[in-house]
Amino acid sequence: MQDAHAVVDALEEFALSLPETWPDEPWGDRCVKVGKKIVVFLSRPDAERAVITAKLPDSADHALSFPDATPTGYGLGRHGWVTVYVDRIDADEREVLFDFVEESYRAVATKTLVKRLDAELATPDAGGDDDENP
Repeated sequence: MQDAHAVVDALEEFALSLPETWPDEPWGDRCVKVGKKIVVFLSRPDAERAVITAKLPDSADHALSFPDATPTGYGLGRHGWVTVYVDRIDADEREVLFDFVEESYRAVATKTLVKRLDAELATPDAGGDDDENP
C-alpha cells in the first residue's frame, strides 16, 4: 500500500465523497466537515507524521489499540475522538481507517444525511448504463 501521507490523502478524498462534505482549514488545521461539524482532522502533507483524528463512538477502543493512538486532547477524547498515527499502522491494516472516517461521519452528520449515505451504499453504481442502451 501507499506511504502513510498518501493514505491520509486517500482518506480525505474518501471523506469528501460522503454526502455534503467539504474541506476546511480552521485554525490552520486540515479537516473535512459536514455542515458546520468536523468529520475528520487530517495531517498536512508536510507534517512530520501522518495522523487522523475522528469521532469514534463505537470503535474508539479498536482505534486506541494501535501504537501511539490516543484520546484527542482539548477534552475531545471524552466525547469519543481518537487521534491515530497512520504511520504506526501496518500497511495491510490501514483499510480500517476508511471505516473510522465513515463512522465519524455517521456520528456527526444529520440523520437525513446518514440515511442518504445508506441509500447511496445500497444502490449499485449508477455509472453503468450499458444495459439500458443497446
